[in-house]
Amino acid sequence: MTDQAAELARREAAARQAIKNGFNMEDEDSGAAMFVAFHLEELPPVYWQEQMETTRPDPGAVLDILELREHWGEDDELEHFDFTLPGKVTDYVISVRFDGKGKVAEISMES
Repeated sequence: MTDQAAELARREAAARQAIKNGFNMEDEDSGAAMFVAFHLEELPPVYWQEQMETTRPDPGAVLDILELREHWGEDDELEHFDFTLPGKVTDYVISVRFDGKGKVAEISMES
């Protein structure tokens, strides 16, 4: 595995963990909570049944099915990681931004 591939894997794992660690449905400013609440409300029960074998999943469980949509940054830096739901059902993402030291700096909901 190249250094770039190893860093990509490390940051993806760190981003996923940060999303889970910071997840709180009571926090109105939480990008992950806004993303989950919006999609639980907007997507039909059949979508959840197909993805998670339940028509109304636990909000925290929605984070387990997130897919990495893309990663990007200037000068080939791995600065932003965007996660979304499977099946191209939304234009929204949970975006995780890393600082210059490779630490998670921000988690937000973006479109």
